[in-house]
Amino acid sequence: MPRITFIEHDETIHEITAEDGATVMEVALDNSIPGIDADCGGQCACATCHVFINDDWASKIPAREEAEETMLELAEGVTEFSRLACQIEINDALDGLQVRLPAAQH
Repeated sequence: MPRITFIEHDETIHEITAEDGATVMEVALDNSIPGIDADCGGQCACATCHVFINDDWASKIPAREEAEETMLELAEGVTEFSRLACQIEINDALDGLQVRLPAAQH
């Protein structure tokens, strides 16, 4: 099973074993990772699961779709490495993925 590392804004690290097919948002919520609000429950209808993906991993994750781009317009501090955690599905290729959390979701 893939391991995902969540890094909070204050550099607190959470290493989690994830199930294939789950989203990064679901893994964060299931493991009580602070900083992922997920107000819409993973429907890509808010931006409260905004995360940053290290550029080393960007090529292993499908590109943002239009709905995700639209929702990211609502987030603060968006960069080229910003993603919505609800849109990243876990698979074996993402073993070792590092996800950084912003200081705030609102």
